[in-house]
Amino acid sequence: MTASTSEAARPRKQYAKSAAIRQRVIDACIDAFGLSGFHGATMKDIAARAGMSHTGLLHHFPSKESLLVAVLEYRDERIIAVTRAALEDLGDTPDNSILVLRAAVIASELEPGLAALDATLLAEATTPEHPAHHYFQDRFRVFRNVYRARFEEMTARGDLNTSMSPRALAYTFAAILYGLELQWLYEKEDFKIEDVFDEFVSSITRAPSARIV
Repeated sequence: MTASTSEAARPRKQYAKSAAIRQRVIDACIDAFGLSGFHGATMKDIAARAGMSHTGLLHHFPSKESLLVAVLEYRDERIIAVTRAALEDLGDTPDNSILVLRAAVIASELEPGLAALDATLLAEATTPEHPAHHYFQDRFRVFRNVYRARFEEMTARGDLNTSMSPRALAYTFAAILYGLELQWLYEKEDFKIEDVFDEFVSSITRAPSARIV
């Protein structure tokens, strides 16, 4: 290896090391915030979980708020990856949007740490002063707007078998999604989220492509 090749490889190694440290810290935050909430978790506890000193943690993340932002961004990246993969596999249609949501439901069972994080922060962030309050408020608003539009398209085509309005359905889907996730955290062995989700979807849809077999 020449000197120039060695010098070129050094930044890549440093980036990989930095990315690995960042992921280790995020994983520690998911555990800490999921267990104790944002206010209950401490920087020292997170540093210990990540296997580094408090000073070392502050070098990468100067505040607990910056840690929260990193965790929420990571959570969004995971959901976007699942959604994008489902869209590529199924196609972006109103009917398939329900199947895409189902893929996200299944993904939450594969990452219980993120599900616990969601449940804890959702309850804690209802107060406007919480640093994640507007994040969750916007997330719910975007979810409802997207699915309301989808349900309006399905209603116009006669694909829905329900008297509920698209607006009410969008609120109901959000409630079902997060409510089932919360109950699953209590009773993981008792049921699968997607089974209950499938039954509900089958009860409100006429279009075969929107139903889950």
